[in-house]
Amino acid sequence: MTTEPPAAPSSYVPGAAPVPLSQLSISQLRQLASSHGAPATGTRAELEAACTRRGVTAAAPRDIANQSAAPAAGGTLIAQFETAEGERTGPQLDVPADTTAPQLQLILNELLGNEDRVPYAFYVAEEEVSGTLGEALGSASAEQTLRVVYVPQAVFRVRAVTRCTSTLSGHSEAILSAQFSADGRTLATGSGDCCVRLWDVMTETPRATLKAHRDWVLAVAWSPCGKYIASGGKDGRVALWLAAEPSYPIKVIDAHKKWVNALAWEPYHSAGAAGCRLASASKDGSSKLWDPRAPREAATLHQHKGPVTQVRWHPAGRYLLSGSKDQLIKLFDVRAMREAAAFKGHKREVSALSWHPVHAELFASGCHGGAVHFWSTTRPEEPLSSCHGHGHASNAHDSAVWGVEWHPLGHLLASFSQDMHTKFWSRARPGEPRTAPRDEEEATEVGAPFGGGGRGRGDGDVGKGGGKGFAGGKGFAAGRGGGFGGRGGGGGGGGKKSR
Repeated sequence: MTTEPPAAPSSYVPGAAPVPLSQLSISQLRQLASSHGAPATGTRAELEAACTRRGVTAAAPRDIANQSAAPAAGGTLIAQFETAEGERTGPQLDVPADTTAPQLQLILNELLGNEDRVPYAFYVAEEEVSGTLGEALGSASAEQTLRVVYVPQAVFRVRAVTRCTSTLSGHSEAILSAQFSADGRTLATGSGDCCVRLWDVMTETPRATLKAHRDWVLAVAWSPCGKYIASGGKDGRVALWLAAEPSYPIKVIDAHKKWVNALAWEPYHSAGAAGCRLASASKDGSSKLWDPRAPREAATLHQHKGPVTQVRWHPAGRYLLSGSKDQLIKLFDVRAMREAAAFKGHKREVSALSWHPVHAELFASGCHGGAVHFWSTTRPEEPLSSCHGHGHASNAHDSAVWGVEWHPLGHLLASFSQDMHTKFWSRARPGEPRTAPRDEEEATEVGAPFGGGGRGRGDGDVGKGGGKGFAGGKGFAAGRGGGFGGRGGGGGGGGKKSR
């Protein structure tokens, strides 16, 4: 009758069955090699090879039964910290044999002078220190210097912005819209004082004051080429300006019967020689397309039954997305000038839209009820998934969502709301619970995956992108707030945008 060998012994008992080399720890391999006259140093493969050359293929308990690998309890070791490249850090130190990895982190952070504690992993002879240094020493002599290699671990920490870098004073009423030029050198702001102001970002000084409106300026938009600035107001006007000579508008159009809620320029790469067109959305329920060189609108889109609150061009330029107070989002094919799809799912008026920068068929939306939804142009009948707040909150925010914007890489979505919170939404790490926070110091929590699909084709043909994009289900966890906005008010302060 044979006895089955133990799977992974921690110690050897005289009389126990031999154990294959593959089941021994590296410290046990050192003990075995030393007992048979082989070098007790090197990697695991080298130790196994050294034992095999001497005809040892299993651990015999009698070989090491009377040997002690670790120093006596309460003893000390001589340790030398080294980087993975072999550079020494600090002097040699006498440390207790029962020093653990967390205690080594404290010592190393002190040696390096780190103000913020950085986590490290420690290795002795290519084995990670999971217990004490004495256990990691194995059969090596306690009189020799112990090389402790440290490797910094990844740190994920989001800190709230706590200070203002600069303040630009000039408007006499609340700022209702703002946008940077394509080169980032100039900022345009629209205000309740009926003016558009241009600011030099480098010097933080005003460049020009643009006057053409008789009521609040609700929207400003730079053309992708940086040549034009467009502004839309509560007076229903759309004004166009040359950025190089902004003293007078080149065109002022009585564009809509009611106020202009949003403006968006056609992407530069899709416009061609004809130049970029401007889209405007209005409270009168229409969206219009404008050619800066033509005296009249290029097209009018009448498909919504309520005020149009948002308009966004598809990154490829073929489609136009609009959101309305009728709780619908509509997709228009601007080449055929027809409605391509209608998206139903919001219970309040749609107030924010944003196309995904990587997956051509995906976009996000927000509404006055605080909900944030994710959509695919291939499934307009219902959202792919939705964002949810902490606990049992059914919506992403407690009040109206005024904007949603994707990170350029598409892995993060930011949403900001009238509840005075900016929240960030991302997919969960592998093996992480859907609503589990990463760290108490972080400003975000992670939720269900939204990147399950392949990349879109990139040819601008909506609906033909590869993969499904977002994973199904109801799973995006809320951020803790703070972030860039924290609980402080937005830059406009005091003004409430009417629609």
